[in-house]
Amino acid sequence: MKLLVVIVQDNDVNLLMDDLVENKYSVTKLATTGGFLKEGNTTLLIGVDEKKVQDCISLIDRNCKKRRSTTFINPSTQGVVMQSIPIEVEVGGATVFVLDVDQFLKL
Repeated sequence: MKLLVVIVQDNDVNLLMDDLVENKYSVTKLATTGGFLKEGNTTLLIGVDEKKVQDCISLIDRNCKKRRSTTFINPSTQGVVMQSIPIEVEVGGATVFVLDVDQFLKL
């Protein structure tokens, strides 16, 4: 048994959740916040049989594509606030951690 901890952008989570449930994966959804852009994202906890890990990762890959987005940063140096600067960043995709599960109980 494996536990997949999957962090995805909020824009991708609904289609991914629908696809996972349709394919009979049990999913727990946690609202989280990203670090760099400080935007909302979602962390999914998915318990997966070891033989189905790659299939589950394929579903995640199919639903969570990277794309370019423009955001604005506001640089400041020692109290001097400068005009916001637009920067283009890559968003989306998914971060997936695959963890071993020593014991699984459903009480």
